[in-house]
Amino acid sequence: MNPPTLPTPHQPGPPRAVAGAPLVVLDGVRQVFQKADRAELVVLDGVSLTIERGEIVGLLGRSGSGKSTLLRIIAGLLQPTAGSVRWCGQPVTGPCEGIAMVFQSFALFPWLTVLQNVELGLDALGVAPTDGRRRALAAIDLIGLDGFESAYPRELSGGMRQRVGLARALVVHPRLLLMDEPFSGLDVLTAETLRHEIIDRWIEGRLPIESILMVTHNIEEAVQMCDRVLVLSTHPGRVATEIRVPLQHPRHRLDPSFRALVDHIYGLMTQPATAHAGAAPATGGFPGTGVRMALPRVSTNRLAGLVEALAGPPFHGEADLPELAASLRLTAGELFPTAETLQLLRLAELAEGDVRLTEVGRRFAELDVDARKRLFGEHLLAYVPLAALICRVLDERPDHRAPFTRFSEELEDGMSEERAEDTMRAIINWGRYGELFGYDEETRQFNLEDPG
Repeated sequence: MNPPTLPTPHQPGPPRAVAGAPLVVLDGVRQVFQKADRAELVVLDGVSLTIERGEIVGLLGRSGSGKSTLLRIIAGLLQPTAGSVRWCGQPVTGPCEGIAMVFQSFALFPWLTVLQNVELGLDALGVAPTDGRRRALAAIDLIGLDGFESAYPRELSGGMRQRVGLARALVVHPRLLLMDEPFSGLDVLTAETLRHEIIDRWIEGRLPIESILMVTHNIEEAVQMCDRVLVLSTHPGRVATEIRVPLQHPRHRLDPSFRALVDHIYGLMTQPATAHAGAAPATGGFPGTGVRMALPRVSTNRLAGLVEALAGPPFHGEADLPELAASLRLTAGELFPTAETLQLLRLAELAEGDVRLTEVGRRFAELDVDARKRLFGEHLLAYVPLAALICRVLDERPDHRAPFTRFSEELEDGMSEERAEDTMRAIINWGRYGELFGYDEETRQFNLEDPG
């Protein structure tokens, strides 16, 4: 499909823009954050990519792949530690004129009306009030909220609030629109409606933008909307794969070519991570090894629920991941951590876009609650070193107690505080379920007195 003919933005591009240059060029971008103990946390490493005019590009990746950090770098809100970023041929040294962003959280001011929220960006640009009002009303009409100009955010549904966020981004007539998981906070039908409306307006050339770069966890969403999909690896984030989407719009989810491409991406994202030079491979699909393995915050209810869904009809122990995700209404960002945790515990296996229960996993599905807990606890001790460490420390201490920080501080030597917190919360939930130890939230103490 030829790129859509887009309206000429009213706002001028960056000064001294190079004619014919891509909108964005990143070359060898590296982002390192300094932790409180002066240790380094590498979020992005060696990221190179280009955003051309007239295309929609998707960024797919797990939590921790640095997708949102990458958007901030492109927008000029964050200076990379190393590498170069160019916007329309010129080095990026600060916030870029001509780039606007739509957030997952809507980011609306509750005390302002729809019209006032949309006008806000124009005020910052110094647009005259009369012209600003005209442009704001036009943007509100474009995204389908005509008649709600005087409404406040609290009066709107989630989908309507996201439309306001979109109108506020479009009203400044950006050349590049950055979208950070804009549909993830919406219900399935509302998200689908908004996706279709954006694509329809894009094809018709009604959006006052040249290109879109969107972060998503939803593989079908990426295939439905994007011309190219960049898959990021994790810890640190790197561009692992680039996939072109040759399908014509409108794209239909049941079309065999659409399904084949979705299956292909699922397969790529379930392949064992290939270790980069000098980097150790992840264990069980998660970064880190031994006690410092980063664990996802997946509840035991979700783990048991996925085992039950796989064991029953129509899957009978084995499923194609796209079909499973559609059946359970889960995104890849929700499904992958759950399936990979089952793999870590040897209850399931992942390969080439499929997940299948092991013999132990099938047995787990047939057991009663108490027997399930015992089996889960046995596998937690055997395959999750942090769980074994907590039990050993508790057993060795005379009072059989240990503070949260005894283990969290050790984790923080190898990961961010946020990831260490998620890992600790995961192990608390899993250890209680497996009746290995108890945890008192008020005193922040592990114990052996009240397991489960």
